[in-house]
Amino acid sequence: MIGTLANVLAILIGTSIGCVLKGGISKKYEDALFVAMGLAALGIGLENAINNMPKSHYPVLFIVSLALGAVLGTWWQIDKRFNGLIDRFGGGSNIGKGISTGILLYCIGALSIVGPVMAAVKGDNTMLFTNATLDFVTSMVFGASFGWGMIVCAPVLFCWQGGIYCIAKFLSAGFFSSSLVTEISIVGGFLIATTGISLLKLRDLKTLNLLPSLLIPVGFFLFKNLTGLF
Repeated sequence: MIGTLANVLAILIGTSIGCVLKGGISKKYEDALFVAMGLAALGIGLENAINNMPKSHYPVLFIVSLALGAVLGTWWQIDKRFNGLIDRFGGGSNIGKGISTGILLYCIGALSIVGPVMAAVKGDNTMLFTNATLDFVTSMVFGASFGWGMIVCAPVLFCWQGGIYCIAKFLSAGFFSSSLVTEISIVGGFLIATTGISLLKLRDLKTLNLLPSLLIPVGFFLFKNLTGLF
């Protein structure tokens, strides 16, 4: 778990540095950072989706995942409940979008998914240390853009990577096959892109309502492994 702990620490330190720097940033530069984060999220999301699409053996799965996820998320009112919680603690719409963007960027990607598996099975933390370095830089910018609320992303990342580590360590590392990582990366890429669109204020796509989409590929591969179909 040392790699995951390093990743969490990198986000905590990076966010703290960004928040300290935020005090000296004027409103016009904050707005510029929001635009920069929106463009970055849009680009990273599209890159994830487009680069992984040719590797997919189930080209319709991401469409089904997004559709079912959107229906489930809207039914559960995830976006409304989350933003209501943020408002209750004195946050605002920007911090809510920042947290959702940060969580997706930190958690969805080959390094953050395969890294814990490699750490559990082979004791190799190289991918997680690499991810920690990238997240350190990213978290500084997020901290400067959105403030102390971005600290929330650290425990979420710990639960995400820790959960994957435990599954790989005590259940089955083989479950996190390259095919599953590919499908999660495609769906996650679209979700990251939607946060970028929201940050750029092109349209409020309520990305949080799409989060259940990430569960559909996992459910599909569980069903596939249990039944031997597909």
